[in-house]
Amino acid sequence: MEMYFTALVAPEQINKEVLKWKLLMQEKYGCTVALKSPAHITLIPPFWMKPLLENEMFPLLNAFSSYQNQFTVQLNGFSHFKPRTLFINVNENQNLNNLYREFYGFLTLNEKLPIIKDDHPFHPHVTIATRDLGKKSFSEAWEELSKIEYSAVWVVKSISVLKLNKKNWDVVFTSQFKLI
Repeated sequence: MEMYFTALVAPEQINKEVLKWKLLMQEKYGCTVALKSPAHITLIPPFWMKPLLENEMFPLLNAFSSYQNQFTVQLNGFSHFKPRTLFINVNENQNLNNLYREFYGFLTLNEKLPIIKDDHPFHPHVTIATRDLGKKSFSEAWEELSKIEYSAVWVVKSISVLKLNKKNWDVVFTSQFKLI
């Protein structure tokens, strides 16, 4: 069994910008977990799956994506989930909410895939620091990030599958949305 998750991976320019803050969190607070993956918005959180099931999942992703329209996502400022997670906000976006709901529904229909509906509310964000940000450092790190103004827009054109390689999350498959 291997660990996977699905996400909207940010374009390289945004990934470079986000990396600056991830590296700041590493330098000042020893945070490394967020550095293990590219900047992204998680759609389906990590799950365990046999690698052979990639042969089932990837064609399903292509089928789903072929009907999806591209849309824009607006990143705007920073926020947090107390007591350990700092992130970049994603503005409310009906297209993103619809994609999330439809994608989860689509994948959970396939009984071969180990995708279980997550009951947590969907709160799209781009993580800067997470589990390894100490509770004592949280307030100081949040105060620093909260003063930074940041805004970016990206056109969402695909869904990616990331797989844990024991150390980092690698993008192992990307399914493109229909061309406009």
